[in-house]
Amino acid sequence: MFHNVFYGKLVENLQIEGVLVVKLLEDRIKKDGQVIGTDVLKVDNFLNHQVDPDLMADLGKEFYRRFSNEPITKILTVESSGIAPAIATAMEFHKPLVFARKHKSLTLKDHLYTATVYSFTKKTSNEIAISRKFLSAGDNVLIIDDFLANGQAVEGLMEIIAQAGATLSGVGIVIEKTFQKGRKLLDDKHVRVESLARISAFEDGHVIFAPED
Repeated sequence: MFHNVFYGKLVENLQIEGVLVVKLLEDRIKKDGQVIGTDVLKVDNFLNHQVDPDLMADLGKEFYRRFSNEPITKILTVESSGIAPAIATAMEFHKPLVFARKHKSLTLKDHLYTATVYSFTKKTSNEIAISRKFLSAGDNVLIIDDFLANGQAVEGLMEIIAQAGATLSGVGIVIEKTFQKGRKLLDDKHVRVESLARISAFEDGHVIFAPED
């Protein structure tokens, strides 16, 4: 009886903590995010240029809370904006972070998994690559990324996971734009997606968050 009560309180406290992390993130977006046009949110103050390490640590803990029931062996992201939340998540799981590179180098040219990813923000295509020695058929992979919009980056990482014969355990997203097609694309493929901040629209330069499910 005591164990059940203790476990119930623990779960309740973790859920409350998760709500607080989401609120913290939403408040930071309201404070420091900059809306550009009708579909772009600039968050270079705390996420993808200058990085707030304390906020990243909180995001990592929340992703761990949501995916701790999965047998994760690798955290996967794309350079460079996904690295900060991904490494915070990897630290919580105590598992390696692997990030796909967008540019080949002298040290990354052979024995690669590759995929082509189109960026709607930059209007360019990039080939992303991961060394085959860092991803294998025995891996259970959690993808972490900064944004989910049209889903191209996640699709590219999923293609690489498939090439390796690894298993996709889920996708963790810091900021999802629900009015774009990325979530539907992943839902249609029966991929588990956990997004922390969910944006339904940009109106008059302001961010409108989607109501909780």
